[in-house]
Amino acid sequence: MPSFPQYHRMSNLFLRARILSSIRAFFQKNGYLEVETPVRIPTPLPEAHIDVCSADGAFLQPSPEGCMKRLLAAGYSKIFQICRCFRKGERGARHLPEFTLLEWYAEREDYRHLMRFSEAMFDGIARSLGRAGEPLCFAGHRVDLSPPWPRLSVKEAFARHADRTLEQALSESCFDEVMGLQIEPQLGLSRPVFLCDYPVAHGALARRKTDNPRMAERFELYIAGLELCNGFSELIDPAEQRRRFVEELARRQEAGKTVTPMPERFLSDLSCMPPAAGNAMGVDRMVMLFAGAQTIDEVTAFTPEEL
Repeated sequence: MPSFPQYHRMSNLFLRARILSSIRAFFQKNGYLEVETPVRIPTPLPEAHIDVCSADGAFLQPSPEGCMKRLLAAGYSKIFQICRCFRKGERGARHLPEFTLLEWYAEREDYRHLMRFSEAMFDGIARSLGRAGEPLCFAGHRVDLSPPWPRLSVKEAFARHADRTLEQALSESCFDEVMGLQIEPQLGLSRPVFLCDYPVAHGALARRKTDNPRMAERFELYIAGLELCNGFSELIDPAEQRRRFVEELARRQEAGKTVTPMPERFLSDLSCMPPAAGNAMGVDRMVMLFAGAQTIDEVTAFTPEEL
């Protein structure tokens, strides 16, 4: 018997393989090109709350976003990628420091398209598993996957589930704390829900809403309290993107975190990027849902502690 409890996960690893095959088939059917981009990059796109892993003078990608957007700028109009990503200090029942991410981009689309596309992808996966019309059972909840799924603004979520308004949370610098402790556990308990329209300060790479410039066209998907993805209409103005990166790096410096170099090549190519939308979805968590697994350890071949 091996020294790690892999034999307990065998059925989940077979399920994982079927889900990965279904994802690829879905994107290919919809005309997307599968791409591969470097895992080791000169500098990540600055985000205040994501800590990156250094790698011999460079960094392991926290996501393939920078390189994939440069491909969009080069004329690749519909692309997707399933890849390994790395984030320092992320370890828990639902987190791994090395994880699998599904990321995709489509030009001339916005975040509303991404939400509809995500609904269709989940439906396609369920059908491929022979589970069309069946609820997901996860963390004690039965979740009906039938589309369309509700859209809930961040402002509405604070009004329903928090002990203060969105404006108060922002002024008191406790937005993330309230989201994590009060709001997220209440989302998607009977049906998946898209939490959308975030404050611009919490959507560093997302386009502003034209009818409310204080908010960004960003969304996250929640199923049974589990966050699955982060998608948005892309910000393609290099000057505004640079200003936001400067703000993100300043927040990192104030928090005593590593300050990485400005991604100059990304900013240069951004001027050539068409209007587009992109989404990043956690594959490990997706498998957790379909497997009914309580921890992310149950759906991966090796945990860090087993290496």
